[in-house]
Amino acid sequence: MCNEPNRSTPHSSARSKSSAHPGYEKGASRRQVIRGVLGAGIAGLAAGTGLMGYSGVSLAAALTKEQRDAMTPDDIIKMMKEGNARFRAGKLQQQDFLAQKRASATGQFPAAAILSCIDSRTPAEILLDMGLGESFNTRIAGNICNDDIVGSLEFACAAAGAKVILVMGHSACGAVKGAIDNVKLGKLTGLLEEIRPAVEATQYDGDRTGKNAEFVDLVAATNVRRAMGQIRDESDVLSKLEKEGKLKIVGAMYYLDGGRLEMLE
Repeated sequence: MCNEPNRSTPHSSARSKSSAHPGYEKGASRRQVIRGVLGAGIAGLAAGTGLMGYSGVSLAAALTKEQRDAMTPDDIIKMMKEGNARFRAGKLQQQDFLAQKRASATGQFPAAAILSCIDSRTPAEILLDMGLGESFNTRIAGNICNDDIVGSLEFACAAAGAKVILVMGHSACGAVKGAIDNVKLGKLTGLLEEIRPAVEATQYDGDRTGKNAEFVDLVAATNVRRAMGQIRDESDVLSKLEKEGKLKIVGAMYYLDGGRLEMLE
């Protein structure tokens, strides 16, 4: 589904960058283009820079503080949506992870913090076509929220400057199924109990068991919204940032069949 890894061909890379964007000088990264294109519409981004489009430009540099700070929360949400569109189309941008590793070794300035499930099919960085240093990621079965996760998100946003918190649930979630069916298994039992309030809060007149895929997905979406509410209620720090417009807390469901990310209202 994804493009082949970058083979470090400087000459061809330089040609692709210059053809993708008239002002794209040799050695510039997509983040250097961000400041000039964020105000443009989606069509302009897709047709011009290769940042949000499907040009296959090699992405070699890590996000800098200046570039991250120049973006608004809405800009970052747009970037994630468009990254998912590339993922679904099988046209991922070519990431030079070794170069990104070197560029971010002395500092990191991620734009977003993502709370998602440990499911092996839902790695947020790939699903959103993001490189090293672009997002903080915390993963736990059922994307539940607890004190340690809230503290981690406070670090990501209040201390490190991320501007978006994305809580991402997914279809056919095993943890949600387990919570619905009251599964008991060691320490997992306590974790699944954190999802039970979402089961009870989900209004549904049909089969309310883990065998019903529709009900499972509805509970998963309720669980996402509940986690968003917990973050706001349990962290004065993050709630204050959101009220000041410096942070957005958003939720989404990722659908395994088709790879679509659907933002929740």
